[in-house]
Amino acid sequence: MNIARTIQTQLGGALVMMGAFNLIDHGDALSFKFRGSRKANYLKITLAGDDTYTMDFLKLGRTFSIKEVASFSGVYASNVKSVIESTTGLYTSL
Repeated sequence: MNIARTIQTQLGGALVMMGAFNLIDHGDALSFKFRGSRKANYLKITLAGDDTYTMDFLKLGRTFSIKEVASFSGVYASNVKSVIESTTGLYTSL
């Protein structure tokens, strides 16, 4: 199983709750756009060598502007959803 598919499986229903679309497999990472947050609308989750994740939140503008909102490293798989919730203000489960 590849890394992007594993990340997608770990997120599960969170992708649906966030309205994720344009999922991209980067080999060692998964990135996607999402709706509903004024803070960020793009997330890239990369697997690090120590089996933790690096999470980069961006705000992509309509005029091709890119603003880095937040970056977290050393995030364990069990904490990925809580980092998404605290950064974006979106719920990842019911």
